[in-house]
Amino acid sequence: MDPTVTLADAAADYVYRLDVERGLSRHTVEAYERDLRQFAEFCERSGAVEPTSVTRRMIRRYMSQLSTRGFSRRTIARKVSAIRSFFADAAKRGLVPANPAAGVRQPKRPAPLPKALPVRSLTTLLDGIVGKEPVDLRDRALLEVMYGSGLRVSELARLQVEDVDGSDLLRIKGKGEKTRMVPISRSARAAVAEYLANGRPQLAGDQAYSALWVGVRGGPLDTRGVRRVVQKRLGTFPHALRHSFATHLLEGGADLRSVQELLGHVELATTQIYTSVSRRHLRSTYERSHPRA
Repeated sequence: MDPTVTLADAAADYVYRLDVERGLSRHTVEAYERDLRQFAEFCERSGAVEPTSVTRRMIRRYMSQLSTRGFSRRTIARKVSAIRSFFADAAKRGLVPANPAAGVRQPKRPAPLPKALPVRSLTTLLDGIVGKEPVDLRDRALLEVMYGSGLRVSELARLQVEDVDGSDLLRIKGKGEKTRMVPISRSARAAVAEYLANGRPQLAGDQAYSALWVGVRGGPLDTRGVRRVVQKRLGTFPHALRHSFATHLLEGGADLRSVQELLGHVELATTQIYTSVSRRHLRSTYERSHPRA
């Protein structure tokens, strides 16, 4: 450990090595430089000029100051991440005996609200898949099941023919191998029936076995293939359909416990993120409809 190296100099050297050795973007390097410079200035005002003088308590005080000054949790988390990375590197290089930021918890970032597709837009897109080629029949059935039952992409890809053939309920094996029963909509049943009759037999090869969804090469369609179908047909990601499933149910009057069961969430708190979306929908409906809104 070199007691003559200042915190500001050590931070500047670290940022330089990030730029030269790791080839990070200019924007990322500038963010590191700014965050570490601001932290070094705070520490110097607190009497900690060298890296070895910085304590865990000092880092927590810095976080508290950032919060008092109105910085968002996301921004504070980014700044703390830069500090932790810097001190991890400093400890590795012998500038400090241990990383004082190692035990500092980052503020929990707010979970982003799900973005549900509008009902009308989603219906139009699904109804627009009208081709009679095997791939068209497969894609229509796949998307109807995904949206109509709110499945995770892994759950959808795992489906077998016997899971859906002639049934109005799907037995889904979800996270942690927990099984749940999920209804399948009338439109999804009709699309699956047509796919099984006129699409899958033309697609399935020797390696398809009993997999419900089959790719153009004749084997089972994996999660990557499902994502490609969703992106091609709807211009979005599979989880957007799951978000839409939950949000549209709540907007239609479904209770939160039922949605939790359908989604396969262990904790109700995981499902409660959708209530914010539903409240936003109620608010916009109220503002459109009430004469004094």
